[in-house]
Amino acid sequence: MEILYFDSLPSTQTFLVEKIFKKELKAPIAVLAKEQPNGIGSRDNTWTGEKENFFVSIALDIENLPSDLSLASSSVYFSFIMKKTLQSLGEEIWLKWPNDFYVKESKIGGTITKKVGNAVVFGMGINLKKSQNGYSALASDISPEDLLDKYLESLLEFPKWKQIFSEFEVEFELSRRFSVHIESDKNSPNRGIRTSLEEAQLCEDGSLILGGRRVYSLR
Repeated sequence: MEILYFDSLPSTQTFLVEKIFKKELKAPIAVLAKEQPNGIGSRDNTWTGEKENFFVSIALDIENLPSDLSLASSSVYFSFIMKKTLQSLGEEIWLKWPNDFYVKESKIGGTITKKVGNAVVFGMGINLKKSQNGYSALASDISPEDLLDKYLESLLEFPKWKQIFSEFEVEFELSRRFSVHIESDKNSPNRGIRTSLEEAQLCEDGSLILGGRRVYSLR
């Protein structure tokens, strides 16, 4: 996979989405920046990034993803592979549905995913060494470049969704202590409402049943 390295980008996700859309770059490709002052978080929030932390966006051809993976739940898939990568480095990390990385009760990063034509582009921001955005950080000494290499090694094996889900299903119980913002149609009266995950039903495709509604993670 081609990897582009930058000292600074306002947002790796915005950069790669625009380049893929304009056909100036094509999947598979990764973009890593040492810092990003205007990264994209969930619900269009910003994720400010100082140096020594992890800011990457990756574009993959949809046809190369596992056949049993629902695209709408790809954030869970990409995030859980990163969770396992960090866990292999000794980090006590878990994934809150669908795309937030946690150490105990503290958020340390997250994933944002977008479909662009025949590609899916997902960005990750993880606090490796410096606490910021009001969140915590990991204790790992790994560099962003080495972390990306280790992550891609696992990601590009494209493990089956069934394999990933079997592990995430157990870990999902940790998410029940939290709540999420419902992402729905812009005209929905429930858009943006925080909803507890305590009674949520996790479905085999990675979606949730919340209050009788099916909710997916793609955003």
